[in-house]
Order: sequence, then C-alpha cells, then structure tokens
Amino acid sequence: MELYLIRHGIAEDKGLGIKDEERSLTKEGRQKTEKVAQKLVKLGLNFDLILTSPLVRARQTAEILIAEKLSSQLEESSYLAHDGQISSWLKDWLEPRNYSQNTQLALVGHEPDLTSWAEILLWGEVKASLVLKKAGMIGIKLPETGSPLGRSQMFWLTPPKYLL
Repeated sequence: MELYLIRHGIAEDKGLGIKDEERSLTKEGRQKTEKVAQKLVKLGLNFDLILTSPLVRARQTAEILIAEKLSSQLEESSYLAHDGQISSWLKDWLEPRNYSQNTQLALVGHEPDLTSWAEILLWGEVKASLVLKKAGMIGIKLPETGSPLGRSQMFWLTPPKYLL
C-alpha cells in the first residue's frame, strides 16, 4: 500500500480573530494547490481514497484534489486533525478496512503531525528531520505484512516548488 501524506495549502495567518479550525486557504494557497494537483494528474497519480482532516484548510485542499480528478472518493477523519496518533489511525481506521497492497491513499493534514507520522512509519520514532512544505507531499510504501511502524519505505518527498 502506498500512503501519500499531503500538507494543506497556504492558509490564512493565525491570530486574525479566526479560530484555527476555521482558517481557509488564501487565494495564493488555492492557486498553488491547484497547480500542484494538476501536475500530479500529469504524473499519472490517482488515489483510491482521499482522507482529510476536518479542519477547513485541509478539507479545501482535499476538495481541490477531488476537483482535479485525483480521486472520486473523499472522507474526513478526526485522526488527521492536530495531534492525531498514527498508531490509533492504523488500529482503528486502516486495519479494519483491509485494503489490498496496490491501494493508494492520500492523507491531507497538518504539520508537524504528517512528518511525525512519516518518521514513525520509516524509523519507528520521531526524529524531526523531515520537512514538508505547504502543498508538499511525502510518499510512503507500507510493508506487505506485519506492522508498518519502523518498517516502511519513503519513495517520494516533494516540495511544491518542484511541481509548479
């Protein structure tokens, strides 16, 4: 299985009197995210499912991916909101669904959670060494059997500037 961890696009600044969970993508954030999504289409990507954080900026990013036809299925998951735990997501959400090995899932969320999830999948612990820019993506291949924690392989780490 391949997981594509996608950070939401550029959003309104914190502290403008807007609740964090209601912060929207900026005009620039929408435009860059649309260009990134169009490039992903040109690269031949197609996700079986896009799973998004319920926060507005992540949901808007996921909707752009859907609009560009990167998937026809979109679901929200509270696991992708701030401080979601990958071990809980794996146990409670992913394992019961029993996806096939050739499944491609896109997870749209936030920092530092997405890089923490990636590092736990890759090394079994958070090392704070990966950087995921807004509208950037990390691709991780999960092993066919056993726990993916500390046993997965990264095959993609792209900042958006290389997709624009």
